[in-house]
Order: sequence, then structure tokens, then C-alpha cells
Amino acid sequence: MKKKVVAMLLSLTMAAASLAGCGGTTDAGSASQQGTSKTSTASTEKKEEAQASSSEASSSDETLVIEIYDEAANYQGTQTGWFAKVVKDRFNIELNIIAPQVAGDAVYQTRTATGNLGDIVLLDPSHFNDCVAAGLIKDISGEIKDCTNLMEFNRQINALNEGIPGNNGAIYGIPCEMTNTSPTSFSDDVVYSSPMLRWDLYSGVGAPDIADLDGLLDTIKKIQDANPTNDAGDPAYGFSLWPDWDNNDGMIGIANVVQLTTWYGEKIKGSAILTKDDKFIPLTDKNGTYYKMLKFLYKANQMGIVDPDSGSQNWDAACAKMSAGQVYTFWYSWQVGFWNTPERLADGKGMIFIPVKDQLYYTTSDTYYGSGRVFGVGSGVEGEKYDRIMKFLDWYASPEGVTFQHDGIEGFNYELLPDGKFKLLNADALMANLPVPEEYGGAGYSDGNNAINQWIVSSISINPNSGEAYGNTHWSSYKEETATKTKNEWAARFGAAEPADWMKANNALLVRPSVSVSLPSEDADITVIRNQVGQEVKDASWRMIFAANENEFDSMWDTMTDNLNSLGFDQLYKFDVDKYTIELEAMQAAK
Repeated sequence: MKKKVVAMLLSLTMAAASLAGCGGTTDAGSASQQGTSKTSTASTEKKEEAQASSSEASSSDETLVIEIYDEAANYQGTQTGWFAKVVKDRFNIELNIIAPQVAGDAVYQTRTATGNLGDIVLLDPSHFNDCVAAGLIKDISGEIKDCTNLMEFNRQINALNEGIPGNNGAIYGIPCEMTNTSPTSFSDDVVYSSPMLRWDLYSGVGAPDIADLDGLLDTIKKIQDANPTNDAGDPAYGFSLWPDWDNNDGMIGIANVVQLTTWYGEKIKGSAILTKDDKFIPLTDKNGTYYKMLKFLYKANQMGIVDPDSGSQNWDAACAKMSAGQVYTFWYSWQVGFWNTPERLADGKGMIFIPVKDQLYYTTSDTYYGSGRVFGVGSGVEGEKYDRIMKFLDWYASPEGVTFQHDGIEGFNYELLPDGKFKLLNADALMANLPVPEEYGGAGYSDGNNAINQWIVSSISINPNSGEAYGNTHWSSYKEETATKTKNEWAARFGAAEPADWMKANNALLVRPSVSVSLPSEDADITVIRNQVGQEVKDASWRMIFAANENEFDSMWDTMTDNLNSLGFDQLYKFDVDKYTIELEAMQAAK
């Protein structure tokens, strides 16, 4: 989904470190022992070493095309641009991406039926386990031992593979988004979802204390009344929603509503809601947060602060409005990338978290064991192709590879400072599709961005070559640059340096351990019920947001519930509770 592209690439910046790969390239451990780079000369030497290693890694004259079946990708076809050049220079391979989000879900059935899903596969856990059972995934136990960068995550890789049903000690998969922090750390400065308002407009209505959702709506209403249009004269709204992501990523219902449930410590798990006290309740429970947050948006619409295009506009239209200053409330952490430029932050116009006193913000800890998706190698891969794939995957987990993925190109997206740390350059490279230097193939930056759209190593991990996280919002240089009017006034108002600091100090943060467990796949009957239930909840929810009055809202909810019961909701709910109880018990054990 596009949100994952944005979530990663609102973070652009830096490449250095030694090239690493299976069998003959520099390992991550030795890079860490060497310490941080101190001078530009040292950076140049590292580049020369990397180029030498690159020649060795791609010693074959034959360019190999590697097919990647990729459930995270938004793009289908051959990787182009600067990332394609980085990969080809090192391994003499080209990446051809097969994306079911583009081609449709039927491509999974078609390709598995042939016995060849892809040379590299990137799958959600249930599909991965099914493919292991079907013999479509290669046992990489022997070769991965020589992959020094992947072996830095040996504990996490073993934990994933031990959970694959029927596995007897083999290594089939490599988790995505692993970290080198700890299983219980929460290292981010912000949580994934929280209420965010424009600081200047919030201050303009008196920067009030906000007690609850009604107080939040009143504040947003005052902001919109005082600022009915953006600077260009276009209509602006408190909320602008979009339907593109509904029923995706294991969610049932409107995606924008699902994310708001985490403001009260709850998490949607399919047809169930995991409450803050470790219990499951049905999505249809009126005491649950799906009902609560859906009614919140209904009230917002009654107050005239919901964009009337919300139910019909697509993601691109919503993004354009965010960038144009036509949206006064954000709730995804990555949305700030559409508005928060250095100039706006300096002028006090940045979007930033505003506390609501009765809220408890749900988040998971750093994804130490991975985020769920899994990389694997197709069972039919052999010989030179297998060798180069393993070298590529090991490099993909190396400091150099991770830097390219999360930070981009040295000298273009970031610069190396004398103390070995990094400083952001061209912060708008992705959004503005800035032209890339010719030495990296030219063309636009976003055109050549890594279309795999998923990473073995999370951006919150510590880069051994800088001593700071890969994600640029955690760099000391970034924090210094963004200590502007927005941030300074916010800190003075709320007595904390970062949103997560305020949440921790005010007991407003619920951190659940991030665990990697094998969850049961569903049969065809459950899939049919899930699809029908999801469609009913989605359609009814949109109608409820735009209901004429509260009686109509509640009548629509009751009708939806009756319809769901006739579709087999109880059967689906039981399946989801049994499924996610496995995950909950793992979370409880990890505390």
C-alpha cells in the first residue's frame, strides 16, 4: 500500500558503510568494530573499498533477472532508476517485481499452481507458511550461515522459523523490519496514530486543554471556523478521509476509523477488538472503540468539519489536500511529511501531536522480531542465481544496504559530517521527484526508489557507522534543525521534548511487545465470510458517518449488526479470537 512507501521515504538520507554480503564481503560486525567515519577522506576510502567489493560480488558477466513475488509492492515491473543501478553495480542482477496489489490476488493462485511463485518471495505470514508446506520455499539453512549481516539477526531469524508449523530446525524465512534494539524497547518519538493539529492554528484559538473527543471536535471546529480556506482560497476541513485502504492489512472496516481506535488503547484484530485489559470483544460491540470512533466522525460531519469528498476521493486526492493545507487534523504519523517543511516548522505552522487527556495511545514496541512479512527464496532456485540472491539478501541487511533503503544517496539525500553522523539534504527529494545525480543513473528520485517497498532491517535500528538510528528523524542533526518555533513552543506548552515523552510521563502510552508468531491460515469458508463481512462493515460505516441524525446512525448500526449475523459473523469472530489469542499470549509472555 502507498502508505508504506510514504512511511519509509518521508525519511530519506545517506549511504556509506562497507559493502557486505554472503561469503566474501565485509560483515556488519567488523564495520561496527571499526567505529564511525571521522572525515570525508575516510568516507571516500570506504566508497573505494565498496566499489572493489562490488566488482567481486558481481564477477559473473551474465546479468541475471531475479523475479520477486512481493506482497508489499505497489509497483509491478522491472526496478528502474538509481536503486536499480545500485543493485546492478554490486550484483549484476535486475529485479523484476510481481505485485499482487497491482496484478490482483489471483496471481498468487496462478503462480503457486505452477510450483514457482518467484526467485525471491516476500509474503504475509499465513501465505509464507502455506508455501513452505507446499514445498515452494527453499531451505537456506546452510547458506545463511555465511551471511554475516543476516547472522547479526540470528536470534530473530531462528524465532521466526521455529514457529513455522511442522518445521524441524530448517531456516526458510527472514523476517522483515527487524531491529537491533531490544524486544521491549519503544524507540520512536511518535506513535503511529495520534491526534495532530497545526500548531499556529491551535495556538490561534487559545491552545486549549482538551479533555476528551468532544473537546477535540470543539477545538477543530474553532480552527476551521477561523480558517475556512487555505492560503490559496480553497476550502479546508478538519478531516479529509479516503476509502482506498478499507479492509486491507487484516482490518475489517474503514481504515481511517480502525486507526483511530488506538487512541483508546484498543486494536482491531480482524472481526475482534483487543481491549487494553487483554480481552477480546466483537467489532460490533457498542462499548468498543470502532463504534466510538465511527460516532466521533459522524459528530464531526454533523459539525461541518468533514470533507464532503471523503467517501469518494482516492488517496492521491487526499494527499494533494494535505500538501495544500486543506486538512487541519492528521492522525497517521507519516502524514506530517505532506506538510511539515523546515520553513513551516520554523514559522510555527507545523502539524504536531496535541494531547487529549482521556486517551491512552496504543503502540507496539520496536519490531525486534520483525513486523510479520517474511522474505524467502523460491525452492527451484539453484546455482549462480541462488548464490547471487543470497549475497543480495545479505547486502540488503547490511549497513550499506540499509542506508540506501532508508536514507538514499550520500551527497544527494544526506551528507556525512566530520563526526561520522549524518545531515539531511533535499528533504523533498521524494515528494518533488528531484533529479538524481548522473553517477546514480539520473531520472527522478521517487521514480527510482526501491520498489520492493519492504526492508529486512527497520529504520529505528542503530547504524553502526554513525551510532544513530537509520531513520533521519532520530539524527541529532535533524533534531537540532527542527528545534524550531513549532517544536519549542510545543515543548514549553506541554513540558516534554517529544510526543512519546509526554505520553510516558502522563501514563498515556500502552506499549505492547512486538512478537513474531505463526498464526493459523483460514479455510475458504472463513475467507468468504470475511470478505462479505468486511464489505458490509465498510459500506455501512460510510453511510453512518454521513447519517442525517443520531437516531439514523444507531439504526444503521443495528441493521449492520443484524446483516453481519446473517453472514456468519459469529463464526468469523470465534476464528479471529482463537487466532489472535496465540499472539496475545506471546505478548504476555514477552513482558
